[in-house]
Amino acid sequence: MEEKYGADALAGPGGGGGGLGPVDVPSARLTKYIVLLCFTKCLKAVGLFESYDLLKTVHVVQFIFILKLGTAFFMVLFQKPFSSGKTITKHQWIKIFKHAVAGCIISLLWFFGLTLCGPLRTLLLFEHSDIVVISLLSVLFTSSGGGPAKTRGAAFFIIAVICLLLFDNDDLLAKMAEHPEGHHDSALTHMLYTAIAFLGVADHKGGVLLLVLALCCKVGFHAASRKLSIDVGGAKRLQALSQVVSVLLLCPWVIVLSVTKESKVESWFSLIMPFTTVIFFVMILDFYVDSICSVKMEVSKCARYGSFPILISALLLGNFWTHPITDQLRTMNRATHQESTEHVLSGGVVVSAVFFVLSANILSSPSKRGQKGTLIGYSPEGTPLYNFMGDAFQHSSQSVPRFIKESLKQILEESDSRQIFYFLCLNLLFTFVELFYGVLTNSLGLISDGFHMLFDCSALVMGLFAALMSRWKATRIFSYGYGRIEILSGFINGLFLIVIAFFVFMESVARLIDPPELDTNMLTPVSVGGLIVNLIGICAFSQAHSHSHGPSQGSCHSSDHSHSHHTHGHSDHGHGHSHGFLGGGMNANMRGVFLHVLADTLGSIGVIVSTILIEQFGWFIADPLCSLFIAVLIFLSVVPLIKDACQVLLLRLPPEHEKELHIALEKIQKIEGLISYRDPHFWRHSASIVAGTIHIQVTSDVLEQRIVQQVTGVLKDAGINNLTIQVEKEAYFQHMSGLSTGFHDVLAMTKQMESMKYCKDGTYIM
Repeated sequence: MEEKYGADALAGPGGGGGGLGPVDVPSARLTKYIVLLCFTKCLKAVGLFESYDLLKTVHVVQFIFILKLGTAFFMVLFQKPFSSGKTITKHQWIKIFKHAVAGCIISLLWFFGLTLCGPLRTLLLFEHSDIVVISLLSVLFTSSGGGPAKTRGAAFFIIAVICLLLFDNDDLLAKMAEHPEGHHDSALTHMLYTAIAFLGVADHKGGVLLLVLALCCKVGFHAASRKLSIDVGGAKRLQALSQVVSVLLLCPWVIVLSVTKESKVESWFSLIMPFTTVIFFVMILDFYVDSICSVKMEVSKCARYGSFPILISALLLGNFWTHPITDQLRTMNRATHQESTEHVLSGGVVVSAVFFVLSANILSSPSKRGQKGTLIGYSPEGTPLYNFMGDAFQHSSQSVPRFIKESLKQILEESDSRQIFYFLCLNLLFTFVELFYGVLTNSLGLISDGFHMLFDCSALVMGLFAALMSRWKATRIFSYGYGRIEILSGFINGLFLIVIAFFVFMESVARLIDPPELDTNMLTPVSVGGLIVNLIGICAFSQAHSHSHGPSQGSCHSSDHSHSHHTHGHSDHGHGHSHGFLGGGMNANMRGVFLHVLADTLGSIGVIVSTILIEQFGWFIADPLCSLFIAVLIFLSVVPLIKDACQVLLLRLPPEHEKELHIALEKIQKIEGLISYRDPHFWRHSASIVAGTIHIQVTSDVLEQRIVQQVTGVLKDAGINNLTIQVEKEAYFQHMSGLSTGFHDVLAMTKQMESMKYCKDGTYIM
């Protein structure tokens, strides 16, 4: 295994020397180091493909021993760790011993993972720089993750691993990894295979998990190595001594294996060349080139320039890997009729490779925090002065555990989100009980109903997230806040229910024509259990459905800005009361969740009724009839939700406020000192906020704030609790008369608007 300690930046005698950080190298000379690094990574990919072929005939412990032996021989010969440098103390030897043990364990995990999932997937997973993994862990578990860019890179890395686990359907590799249960080459492999079998995944997917674990261990191992290298006289000296101790540790184990286990190798002499290639490409060349490049270049540049060629080489070698020695090794451990193509490129591998390249590039890039300042001058003492925008001082992204903790706290604070969360937990518990019992009894009905309940949980998760997100504070970009997300959630939940109702309706019609016979053995207990769970939800959400949230409140603020004789006045956010479903009653999000639970309840009742009719009278047509009735009920109950949510999204005048607003506008027209008004716009922003804007024209001698307060009071009584008023005086029209429409024309236009008649459907007619 290669061991990168951040090179010999702190090397002492025998360590090759070096400064205290990267050396400034001109860009022209830097190119040759980049080319050298890329070429070395390509050779390492070749070495790992060769290692995979060797591991088919050589036991993994013997393989690691030979690699350590060859590396130790080379480094002792050239580094001379025993004769150069200061004397190693007993305490330091103990640390080197622990270092060697840890290195052997990580090498064991690495190469055993290589045997399970092949060199292509090993290169994609394991060959990431320390800075990439550290940035990933910082995003996940600390509050100083580096901002949105690093979070995006961490998300790409996680998606890449998930693609290898879920979408890498490499059937050929799975067949190759088959092994007879209870009989393996050694106790070690038996233990590792048993551990993977306990996880319930295929061997090559277990190899993915094993490599992820080895990658995290490798990063910690390198961090400890950097500290130890300072004590012993440099990274190269530590590497040489550690390899020697590793050989001594593995030697007894290899002797026992050689005596007790029959070797598959016909001639060890034929393996000298492939082992030499692997030792040089994987262990020695990679270590020394990384040491040189990390001194000459920044660590982030080394990570970026090194990750891309090794990932591309892995994809290319996965398709075209052929070698005379490889063919010879294959014939030693494979039947003649077996397929020769081993490194199959599945869709999951290709997608994961793309995401790995993106994540490595993002996570290895230096953080831009603290670089947003603009130089504006120097102080009298000569200190440079910078001007920072507000974004430079924003708090960085929260860590994942902290985000979950804060979100859970916010969920439990409000009644709506708390009810959804509790019912979601109950629903998930019932779902997993159904799935567990279904797998235990091999009941397809229980398993299918369990997945149906799991799909219903997705609607609850969306409603829960909407209830949580609606309480997020307004930002510079989303200046209105996120209150309308509840409307959007209700609308999407309504669309889901309409789609479900449509498919249930179509299936019911098909079954009415040809009613199928049903096995009702498990239908009754499953339906009764689902009905009990859903009735609990109905009781919880129906209480929220009938409960009025009461008057909505907001912060009180008012301000006037005078410019060119026209003023903006912002009203007090006072108390308002409404009687529609979105105002005084439950919001669209809660209504969508309620209808989902109601649909499931009706479905359980329908199954129970149809089961009774089938068991008692043999009426198989009862099942499609009940389903047809339920589909129609779901559709009719969802249509009002879709209609109301669409009206809100289209900024319609709230229906429950139409009459009050019409009367309020008539009152405004009669206010003393107010000439007219124009552009009255009123809409519902969220369940508790009805917003509005209006332009009023007043005489020159009137007190503006008095008019603003009177208009605010009138519209507040009509239910508008978020109001913006623009005041325009006569002088403003006189000023604008030379630019566009004159004052008298505007006045005539406003009087013409007054002559419009108001209709109940919210429209105006002449």
